[in-house]
Amino acid sequence: MDKHHNKLTSQSRYKTGKYSLFVGGIIVMFIAATPFVFYSYESFPSDSTSWETYFFTLRTSYPSLYHLAWYCVGKAVPLFLLLIWFFTCRHWWHWIILVPIAMYAFQLWGVINENGGMDELEIYYVIPLMMVLVPAVYLVRAKLFSKIRENDLQSFEQELFTKKTAWQQIKDLFR
Repeated sequence: MDKHHNKLTSQSRYKTGKYSLFVGGIIVMFIAATPFVFYSYESFPSDSTSWETYFFTLRTSYPSLYHLAWYCVGKAVPLFLLLIWFFTCRHWWHWIILVPIAMYAFQLWGVINENGGMDELEIYYVIPLMMVLVPAVYLVRAKLFSKIRENDLQSFEQELFTKKTAWQQIKDLFR
């Protein structure tokens, strides 16, 4: 009887190429640089509401440019890290990461537009996204677990259409 050797060969489908190592290295460098980007707000003037250079003039209605920069990096850095996580995640649930991505994107948009009621109205934009994403991700989860348990989808669909109280539905979420 011939023994199979489980050695990695060049024909393996899990080989790591130079390109993927290069891209991974670039992503690691970007993630490692985020603390420096986050604390870059300290280089902005804290006593002025305008900043003039040869290339542009920046004016703000915030108390100072320091505050504007602090708000911007406080929203942009987590948004950047969430985007990296979303695009590099291979799990089935990675679509739910779009909810905090949308939240930070709307908040950053409010900061850039110098919205006085920051972080107040963004929830009204995120709720419709959540109404689509959360049930879709939960349905994918249910179908995956149904396939893993080898249950047929007809019993799953019958369970979806049965009348249950709100408490029974909450209990079913955690079983």
